[in-house]
Amino acid sequence: IERFAKRFGSQCVVVAIDIKQEAEGWFVYLNGGRLKTEAKALDWAKQAAELGAGEILLTSMNNDGTKAGFACDITSRISTSINIPVIASGGAGTMEHFYDAFTLGKADAALAAGIFHNKEMRIGALKQFLEHKNIAVRH
Repeated sequence: IERFAKRFGSQCVVVAIDIKQEAEGWFVYLNGGRLKTEAKALDWAKQAAELGAGEILLTSMNNDGTKAGFACDITSRISTSINIPVIASGGAGTMEHFYDAFTLGKADAALAAGIFHNKEMRIGALKQFLEHKNIAVRH
C-alpha cells in the first residue's frame, strides 16, 4: 500500500477488505471470504489508511448476496475511525438499504451489482430516492 501510494498517489489506492463477523468480532478474510486471518477489520482499515490508502472498499461477507442490507454497524465504526472514504459493499436489496449505508453506516459511497444487473432496481430511481432523502448523488 505504502509503495503504491508513494508512486501513484493515495487517490489511486483503493484497499478492498472482505470481512466476516465472528463471535469475537469482525475479522478480515482473504480469497473471496474463504480464508480467515487474525486481523480485526477495524485495525486493518486503520493500518491501511496509515499506510496511504485513499479509500476502503468494505465488503461484509455475512451480508453479501443476502439483499438484507449493508453491515452498517462495522461500516460506521470504520468510517468514523479513519479519515479516508469508505465504500459500503455487500447486502443491498432495497433503496432504504442505501440510505441506511449513508446515514447509519456513515459510508461515503455504496456498491451494488446484482440488483442492477438483474434489473431489480434502476440506478436513476435510486438516485432520485436518495436525493429526496437529502443524500448527495452524482449525475
